[in-house]
Amino acid sequence: MSRSAVLELAEERARASIGKGEQRSLGVVRAEDAAEFSRACGESAPRLVDPARADFAVHPMYVVSLLRGAPGARPEEFRPDGMYRDEVPGTDELDVRLMAGGQDVRWIDTVRPGDRIEMRRTLTAVERKGGGAGFLLLTVLKTYAAGRGTLIEVTERFIVR
Repeated sequence: MSRSAVLELAEERARASIGKGEQRSLGVVRAEDAAEFSRACGESAPRLVDPARADFAVHPMYVVSLLRGAPGARPEEFRPDGMYRDEVPGTDELDVRLMAGGQDVRWIDTVRPGDRIEMRRTLTAVERKGGGAGFLLLTVLKTYAAGRGTLIEVTERFIVR
């Protein structure tokens, strides 16, 4: 299949899923995991790396970085390029190149250890860009919530070539 035909198929699939939300449980935020994430990010502030502290805080980007809850993904959930098969709508099983196209994060409330996180993802836009076959720019809204309401909203863009 030509590159142009593959992009057309990806665009058709993606447009068919606009507005259809998907929900996924990311599990319970464990202080130890959040502290490990902070250390891996190079953080040294004791309140971010020592879960035994009374003022311990979950790194603001910790939950945003989660794509799956524990224990993680099964091998069949990955594309050959290492991305999750369902991460970029419309592209599963297609020979396309995927790239991050930007991310806007809006923090609404603080994530706390013990929060049970539910993530809802909705494809909101599909745009054809560039000349010739060009590329697709997909916009996805992710909402992370706990029992007390929405914690974080993320708008992500993916480039599909």
